[in-house]
Amino acid sequence: MVRRIVLDTNVVVSALRSRRGSSATLLVQAGTGHFEHCLSVALLFEYESALKDPESGITLPQEAIEDVLDYLAATGQLQEVFFLWRPALPDPTDDHVLEVAVAGGCDTIVTYNRRDFRGAERFGVRVVTPREFLIELEDQDE
Repeated sequence: MVRRIVLDTNVVVSALRSRRGSSATLLVQAGTGHFEHCLSVALLFEYESALKDPESGITLPQEAIEDVLDYLAATGQLQEVFFLWRPALPDPTDDHVLEVAVAGGCDTIVTYNRRDFRGAERFGVRVVTPREFLIELEDQDE
């Protein structure tokens, strides 16, 4: 069974800031069959805004950022969200990430800000860091 996840924006930003971390490994594995990642139009726009923000610390050229966004859009499972449970999380700006997870039947949100997703478990969604998710994938393959 292929795992379905949502990548929080901070994971995508981190992946483009450093090629060495768990985030970068996850981004490289997106679209390879190790897992499926779900997104919405709103989440893709959030990725774009964060990746192109001059304060993000990303030093890649804009063309490379566009390529990454195109890749995420092409490999992701687009979800239409027909419901809103706002506010459901401590940080209301993260509610749309939870809504994508629920709409996509995802079991996991991958993020560095676990505390922002307290309450996601009420919807059957776990919250883990990129490293924790990679360990789970390795254990699953054994």
